[in-house]
Amino acid sequence: MTLIFILFCGGVYYLYTSLWGPGVNNTSDYEMFIPTGASYEDVNNHLLGEQIIKNSFLFDVLAGQMNYKKDQVKSGRFIIKPNTSMRDLISKLRSGNQDPIDITFNNIRTIDELAGRVGRQIEPDSLSLLNVLLSEQNVEGLGLTEESVATLYIPNTYQVYWDMTPQEFVDRMIKEHEKFWSSKNRKEKASELGFTPQEVTILASILQKESNLRSEQPIIAGLYLNRIKLGMPLQADPTVVFAIGDFTIQRVLNKQLLFESPYNTYLNQGLPPGPICIPESTAIDAVLNADDHKYLYMCAKPGYNEEHLFANDLVDHNKNARIYHRWLSREGIMR
Repeated sequence: MTLIFILFCGGVYYLYTSLWGPGVNNTSDYEMFIPTGASYEDVNNHLLGEQIIKNSFLFDVLAGQMNYKKDQVKSGRFIIKPNTSMRDLISKLRSGNQDPIDITFNNIRTIDELAGRVGRQIEPDSLSLLNVLLSEQNVEGLGLTEESVATLYIPNTYQVYWDMTPQEFVDRMIKEHEKFWSSKNRKEKASELGFTPQEVTILASILQKESNLRSEQPIIAGLYLNRIKLGMPLQADPTVVFAIGDFTIQRVLNKQLLFESPYNTYLNQGLPPGPICIPESTAIDAVLNADDHKYLYMCAKPGYNEEHLFANDLVDHNKNARIYHRWLSREGIMR
């Protein structure tokens, strides 16, 4: 009897520790992704293959008792922490209480690049994302065009769920866009400039491709605004590069200035039909808080630090341009 009692107590203790004690093998946080449409067998096989669970038989029995095997498997990203009990693990997976991820996008030129960058971070692939980003609902339905749709997206880091749908991503970006423009009097500042938020973003995209130096961006923004007020074309080299589509160009040649495109601000007055990149919020704010000065011309300064020389008149500008072009030639930069 004593032996039977000891075995009984041992069995109870084993069962208790198996259910409520540590039921996983991982000694650090384990990141598990369950794709949409996965079955219980897929989940079980993954846990077994990665040797996460200590007792596969007990996991299977308990999953049945907790109806996880019958319920539809919830997709998402789940962090399995060390020492998690078998019961808590199944409860977490069954409830779909997934853990969010941080997605980041910046330094992007086109909406295609945006779909590719985001598609590498969440479950939907880049093609399904792109189709939704460019759908009628998310372009014309929002008062945008295929050229201007990129103005909807503000580069940043966002916390989302890995299995979010493409439309859920767009809906989140719409909210973030509204949140951004509703803060710091941005809409009011845009209106004072005579611009819509879309137009500010387009100008900010040119500004960002002219200079990444935050100290210079408000100066360049003021220069562009001066040109717009006087009815002068922007004559921004980055718009020519974007129009041609060769982003390896370092030296824009005179013949390239004649490239026919609505994006070429040498041939067309005013803003192009859409942004030439998806600008950072700092570039947008540089336009909204542009410096007040009389500069109308700028030219890159010799060197590789992206600094510029500014001028009020064409005579001084041509002097600056000759200095810069001589430097380009000395450096062997011909295109």
